[in-house]
Amino acid sequence: MTGTDQTPEGVVADSARNWVDTWAPQAARPYLRLSRADRPIGTWLLYLPCLWGLALAILSSGPPDAYALWIAIGCGIGAFLMRGAGCTWNDITDRKIDAQVARTKSRPLPSGQVSLRGATIWMLLQMLIALCVLLTFPSAAIALGVAAVVPVAIYPFAKRFTWWPQVFLGIAFNWGILLAWTAWTGSLALPAVILYLAGIAWTLFYDTIYAHQDAEDDALIGVKSTALLFGDMTPRWLNIFLISCVFIMAGAVTLVTVDRSVLSLMIALIGPWLMGMHLWAQLIRFDPDNGPRLLAIFRSNREAGLIPLLFFTLAAFV
Repeated sequence: MTGTDQTPEGVVADSARNWVDTWAPQAARPYLRLSRADRPIGTWLLYLPCLWGLALAILSSGPPDAYALWIAIGCGIGAFLMRGAGCTWNDITDRKIDAQVARTKSRPLPSGQVSLRGATIWMLLQMLIALCVLLTFPSAAIALGVAAVVPVAIYPFAKRFTWWPQVFLGIAFNWGILLAWTAWTGSLALPAVILYLAGIAWTLFYDTIYAHQDAEDDALIGVKSTALLFGDMTPRWLNIFLISCVFIMAGAVTLVTVDRSVLSLMIALIGPWLMGMHLWAQLIRFDPDNGPRLLAIFRSNREAGLIPLLFFTLAAFV
């Protein structure tokens, strides 16, 4: 990326100026950057599926109460911590690769700001605190939370053996749908699984866009991604992921509102359709050679993910 070599010492190249660089204690900054606390979009993309799952569960089984609020808060804390732990793990496994990529060579591990031992301790600390939050949920949700460690652990290696590492990211990043649904209802059910598949399609959409930032470097290094696999066909594939996300999410909504009013169904269905329109607007702006635009499009998925949450929540009160 142009200008990477001029990045000030200690500042990550692909992060705009933020609260970590401005307000965090100097000693804590490398660890917060390791957790991507300076780039909250990843936490949003992990947290929003949790809220989808919770909102859909409430829509299916009754009005929210104080415990629903705790699930939302607990999932928020867990999303922040597990996203931080996952990013730390990703940087531990990718430290040699990151040192060869212009956008990532200034990250804390390849740049020497944090030692491997320090990064490992930091990862385990975040996981321990997240576990304490998880233990406040029902046993079935706890089991799902523990199981989530498996896709998180596999994901950094996926780009070494498959052209579809974004599938593994989708499996990990949307796990909160299953967990939050189960935390509220006490057991897993088909609507949650269907919504989970919609979330994976969404992840394939936004992370393929994101991966185009590193396509040239990835090709030189020899790691794989859907961006490299699709090449000039990326817009067509993005359209497939967009349509899949919308229709699969609509299917989940239909299942949970079958015994509710028609008005509730119609309100809830507005969510996936408007989200699809937002994704279509992203697709229109897609330019694989424009790094800043790719990053801006990727970050706009926070707003895309908030749309169905709003309408699921409204439908629950009808």
